[in-house]
Amino acid sequence: MHYRSPAARPVSLVPWLVLALLLLFPLGAIPGVVDFDRLILAASSRYGANGVNAVREWQALLDRASNASTVDKLEAANEFFNSRLQWRSDDEIYGVDDYWATPLEVLGRSAADCEDFSIAKYITLVALGLPAESLRLIYVTAKLRNGVTQAHMVLAWYDDPAAPPLILDNVNTRLLRADQRRDLVPVFSFNASDLWVGGADTGASPTARLSRWRDVFDRMRSEGLTGPW
Repeated sequence: MHYRSPAARPVSLVPWLVLALLLLFPLGAIPGVVDFDRLILAASSRYGANGVNAVREWQALLDRASNASTVDKLEAANEFFNSRLQWRSDDEIYGVDDYWATPLEVLGRSAADCEDFSIAKYITLVALGLPAESLRLIYVTAKLRNGVTQAHMVLAWYDDPAAPPLILDNVNTRLLRADQRRDLVPVFSFNASDLWVGGADTGASPTARLSRWRDVFDRMRSEGLTGPW
């Protein structure tokens, strides 16, 4: 499987997309906006002062990096969550085998698994102005030093659809191109609008096909992340 991204969508779809977004999201709820008043209230009620402080630190990151270069935004998002969150399994954190957490949940608990790290970075970068279509969450098999492989998720950013993306990872925390990560083999990838299997765009809606992706979006919106992302 290759990391190559497909060609851009036809321009003729853009007016219909804009109209649909205007109908779905009134001007007071612009897609991609973080409502920090709602988010802080939710943090306070669920996680207390520590949760509020974590959300305020995230807000400060978004303010600080808003005018940075793209690479600096990638570095900032990667470092922010890698340095603040402890890796723990979903069973340890939530008592279930597989749970996709919102940025509020990982900030409030200071813990995440690989899916949660990747989702939080994805949301952060879209909030910083990166096009959602330039980002993909990628399920991979990762080869460990002892030769064992395990399922893993990373976030990829595509500067050029034909070039290897940069990988944001909570295990190898360096920002590296995919062709420099020989330990990772991609399985499938997705973002808010597309799902790729075997490197090919399936034409399927991730929010329809991936129930946990839909669920995490619904929970984010209830918390004050007013996407779509």
